[in-house]
Amino acid sequence: MLAVEENVSLKNYNTFGIDVRARYLAHICSTKDLVQLLHTEPYRSLPRLILGGGSNILFTGDFDGIIIKNELAGLQAEPHNAHQVMIRVASGENWHQLVAWCVSKGYGGIENLSLIPGTVGAAPMQNIGAYGVELSETLHTVEAMELATGKLRVFTKEECELGYRESIFKHKLKDKYFITAVNLLLTDTNRTSHYECRTHYGDIRKYLDSKGVKTPTIADVSHAVIAIRKSKLPDPKELGNAGSFFKNPVIDEAHFKKILSDYPEVPHYQQSDGTYKIPAAWLIEQCGWKGKRIGNTGSHARQALVLVNYGGATGTEIFLLAEQIRCTVQERFNILLQPEVNIY
Repeated sequence: MLAVEENVSLKNYNTFGIDVRARYLAHICSTKDLVQLLHTEPYRSLPRLILGGGSNILFTGDFDGIIIKNELAGLQAEPHNAHQVMIRVASGENWHQLVAWCVSKGYGGIENLSLIPGTVGAAPMQNIGAYGVELSETLHTVEAMELATGKLRVFTKEECELGYRESIFKHKLKDKYFITAVNLLLTDTNRTSHYECRTHYGDIRKYLDSKGVKTPTIADVSHAVIAIRKSKLPDPKELGNAGSFFKNPVIDEAHFKKILSDYPEVPHYQQSDGTYKIPAAWLIEQCGWKGKRIGNTGSHARQALVLVNYGGATGTEIFLLAEQIRCTVQERFNILLQPEVNIY
């Protein structure tokens, strides 16, 4: 049965902990709930926003419309071939809990994406990635409902048009589809000896070496990623934040060489097309923002890329801080940082 609340605080529905209100909040626990919602007057006449875990959003004011809270649940796994397994997971499931379940079963491919906050439905929208791995490497298909008609459609990976933190659902099809389930093609490490864990990115190899792990399993990699993330990132339950606020910028070779000449120590990752990715956190830190606090918000002391709510901050205050950071980085490096967080 579809449940719709009126005049609801969203403080517990976003990891920044911003205390704004929504005119309506609809809880979607089944596709039937969603179909029923499509025929209600609030849905037809008001602005609407689909909300998962609230871990990638910044509210700068009340939402005078209807929040569609994704609470779809369910998980299935079936053998795909001799070495792979197909995982079908409902979009309202918690992403990290899915990763932990797959690791416990010996299903490899997403262990580097451990502890990323949010729901499964947001994963293909953002093409989430971390520690050298992106969802695009394991995504098979996305199931979604067209909001204008209530019809179900299956998108192939190619049709999702995945890019760096991008997908068709963020642009051409924004607000047109509700993702209902995601299908992942993972390696069953119990049935093959050819799976190779990805340990080259960030501090994973260093962490494993410190533990004496020479031949890591997917569980070892997952544990390493969790430990590294916990050491750098604040827990949203203790300190409001939405993880990485900005995308890591990608620049051309000429621009990179200019920065390299001024900053020989600049960390960088050369891309297959000859461009270079530079950590946004490094750029922000060079501009003196790491650990800096302005009122009730600031850049976190352990990770400059994470903007935090120390308590009582408004979304506007956090947005203004982000704009100040963008301006100083652009002035110093001629790079305009792009938010990874969705701002409303």
